[in-house]
Amino acid sequence: MFAERRTYTQTKRFMDTLHLLGELIAIDSPTGYTQAASDFIAATLEDLGWSVRRTVKGAVVAQLGSDPVIGLAAHTDTLGAIVSKIKSDGTLAFSLLGSPLLPTFEGSYVRIHTMNGSVYNGTMLLNNPSTHANRVAGTSERSVDTMHVRLDEDVRSVKDVQALGIRVGDIIAVDPRYQALPNGYIKSHFLDNKAGCYVLFEVARALRDQPPTIGVELFFSTYEEVGHGGTTGFSDSIRDLLVIDMGVVGDAVDGRETLCSICAKDSGGPYDYGMRTSLVALAESHTIPHSVDVYPFYSSDGTAAWRAGRDYRVALIGPGVAASHGMERTHVQGIQATVDLCCAYIKQVGE
Repeated sequence: MFAERRTYTQTKRFMDTLHLLGELIAIDSPTGYTQAASDFIAATLEDLGWSVRRTVKGAVVAQLGSDPVIGLAAHTDTLGAIVSKIKSDGTLAFSLLGSPLLPTFEGSYVRIHTMNGSVYNGTMLLNNPSTHANRVAGTSERSVDTMHVRLDEDVRSVKDVQALGIRVGDIIAVDPRYQALPNGYIKSHFLDNKAGCYVLFEVARALRDQPPTIGVELFFSTYEEVGHGGTTGFSDSIRDLLVIDMGVVGDAVDGRETLCSICAKDSGGPYDYGMRTSLVALAESHTIPHSVDVYPFYSSDGTAAWRAGRDYRVALIGPGVAASHGMERTHVQGIQATVDLCCAYIKQVGE
């Protein structure tokens, strides 16, 4: 693991653009409901001067030069839920989109997006949540079977809820509670992986100012949290896929929020050895703060691409994110380190 080389004051290059991360996180985009976030990503890239295309599955793709040989991928979709039943008392049962850590999401404010375009507010709660009425409220299991969404409407029956236009299949999005603190820490739900999307924004900005000598493709997938985001939609000329996703922080790894994490292996197996060793060598030679880790419970769009039969070299890096799939936190130093390593790799391949 490499020691950090920057103080926070040396990362101020992001202060003029960090609002983009906050704005993107504020856009509800659980898996299967990513159109608005994808529109924001496309507009941001076009503002930087890059043209974009959309895949059939809704991914946003920007080619920075012709015949791209390097693809950089991040995912737009987040965790969330979907209405699975309207209960007799007017509350909503739900099914998960992805794998949120439910004890962390208990008490979260949510928005229910209906098929007719209406949005209703609610709260994700334990069944019978009052400690004054339920002696075991503090120790009960938190699961989709023991929790519900309480609507902030005067509803007491199935018919009351149906009259609002809410039905099974409506999307439940969680309020991210985003905060960017003066000391560089950023805490929010869904830094996995909107922090990775912001990394690609900054790579697009850097390559606009210093165009690469090879073609580069930026790919924003829409179904990563359910395992098939990176299966299709890339240009045929791609040979290296560099996935930008959250770096794991926890007892089993060396990663930290202020570092760029380089993943050697996750649940899908090892990433490409040659590509990974090149990234480590670049991080060391450019004094980019980083760790190299094995992620015990993890998969990525790179795993999905390989399992779909894509003939790429694949590597995985990203800013360290603490408390993943819960109330997450990262730091601008980890984001900057990841941007720097992406740019260093693109430059090396082009030499």
